[in-house]
Amino acid sequence: MNWESVSVILTTILYMVSAVLFIRGIKLLGKADTARKGNLMSSVGMAIAVVTVLLEKKVTDTLFNDILKNAYIWAAVAILLGGIIGAIWAKKVEMTGMPQLVALFNGFGGLSSLLVALTQYLTDDSVNVFSSIALGLTVAIGAIAFTGSVVAWGKLSGKMFKKNVNIPGKNVINALLALVGLCGIGMYALNIAGILDATMGMVGIIMVSAAFLILGFTMVIAIGGGDMPVIISLLNAFSGLAAAFAGLAISNSVLVVSGCLVGTSGLILTLIMCKAMNRTLYSLLFGSSAGASKKGAAGEQKEPRSMSVEDAYLVLEAASSVVFIPGYGMAVAQAQHAVKELCDKLEANGAEVSFAIHPVAGRMPGHMNVLLAEANVPYEQLKTADEMNPQMPNTDVAIVIGANDVVNPSAINDETSPLYGMPIINAFEARTVFVLKRGKGAGFSGVENPLFTNDNTVMIYGDAKQTVSALVSEFDDK
Repeated sequence: MNWESVSVILTTILYMVSAVLFIRGIKLLGKADTARKGNLMSSVGMAIAVVTVLLEKKVTDTLFNDILKNAYIWAAVAILLGGIIGAIWAKKVEMTGMPQLVALFNGFGGLSSLLVALTQYLTDDSVNVFSSIALGLTVAIGAIAFTGSVVAWGKLSGKMFKKNVNIPGKNVINALLALVGLCGIGMYALNIAGILDATMGMVGIIMVSAAFLILGFTMVIAIGGGDMPVIISLLNAFSGLAAAFAGLAISNSVLVVSGCLVGTSGLILTLIMCKAMNRTLYSLLFGSSAGASKKGAAGEQKEPRSMSVEDAYLVLEAASSVVFIPGYGMAVAQAQHAVKELCDKLEANGAEVSFAIHPVAGRMPGHMNVLLAEANVPYEQLKTADEMNPQMPNTDVAIVIGANDVVNPSAINDETSPLYGMPIINAFEARTVFVLKRGKGAGFSGVENPLFTNDNTVMIYGDAKQTVSALVSEFDDK
C-alpha cells in the first residue's frame, strides 16, 4: 500500500471523527449544563477537520511551490488574520451587540461558501455537470446569506436601514431575480456539458452571483425589525446550506455534514420561532410586515402611573411570588447581574422567583438565556411562556425589564394590531406589574403597549441596572 492510499484512508477516518464530534457537540448544546462541553467538542472537531484538509494530497503537493502557489502559506495567513480579527471582535463586543455580530458572522459564512464556489469554477477543469449545479446553488444561497445578513446587521445595529422599507411589487421582483439566477446556473451547467461555450458559462456565473446578491438585499430589507430574530435563524440556515452544497461541489464530506447540521438546526429554530410569533415562514418572507400599521384601535388615552424605588420595595417586600420578564432593555442596561442579586434578596425574603422567557425576547434566538446564564441564574428558574402563563394570575409581582412587544396585550385583544395573534407572556394578569423603562417609547416593532396604562401597572423610569441595584440596596438597608 503506497502513501497516497494511506493518506486517503487516514483522511476519511479523520473526517468521520470530525463529523461525529460535530453531531455529538450539537447534541450537548441542547442543555445548559452540557453546552460548554458541546462547544468544546465541536471546536475540537473543527480543528481536526482543518488539519485534515492541510494533509490532503492536493494541498501537500503545493508544499514546495513558490509563495503565490503554496496553499500552506495562504492558509496560515488566513488563519492568522481571521484569528486576530475574531479575537479582537470577541473581546470588544458587548452582549447588546451580539445579535448584529451573529448576523454578520452568518453573512461571512455565506460569503466564504460563495468564494469557494467561484474559485472552484475558475481553477478546476474537472468540474462535471452535477458539481456545476452544486456550485451554482452554493453561489446562490451564499449570496443571499451574505447580503441578507449585512442588511440584518444594519437594522439591528441602527447603522443602516433604520426605517422600514416597503418595496412595491416585492414578491414579483424577487421572483424575477430568482428566475434570472436559476437561468445563470443553467447556463453554467450547459457550458460544463459542452452545449454552451466558456463565455456563456462565465455570463451565467455573473448572472447567478448578481441576481442572488440583490435578492438577499430585497428579501430582508422589507422585513420589519421586530422579525429580525427569526431572520437571523433563517440566514444561519442559509449559510449552513451553502456550505453543504460547497462540500458537494468540492467532494469534501465533512463540509457536507457540518453544513447540513447548521442548515437543519437553523431551519428548525426558525420554525420554532415562527410558531412562537404565530407567524408562518411564508408570511414572514412574502408578506408586507414592514409596511404594517403601528397603530391599534383608538381607545381611551391614559397616562402611565409611576412609582418610586422606595414604594416599589414595599410591594416586593410583601410579595410571595415574583416573576421577572426580561427583554432587550435588560441587555442594553447590562442589568443581568443586578437582577440576579435582586432575585437572591427576594428568595432570602421568602418569595418564589421565576423568569419568564419569550422565544423572541431580545434580538437573537436565546438572547435572554445567554444573559441570565452569564449572571449564574439557575437554568431551572427559566420558564417558557407556556409554563408561566397559567401561573400568572396567582403571581404577586411581574417585573418587566425592557420588554415590550412580548408582553403587549394587543396581541390578544386588538385585531387591528400588527402583533395580533402572537403568543405573549401574560404579564397583565399579575396582581401588580412593574415596568422598568427609560421612557414611554414603543418597542422595537414600533407598536404602542396598552399594558403600560393598565390599572395594575406602574412604571419605574430610569436605567434598569440602577433601578434594580437601588431595590437591592433597599433590601440591604432593612
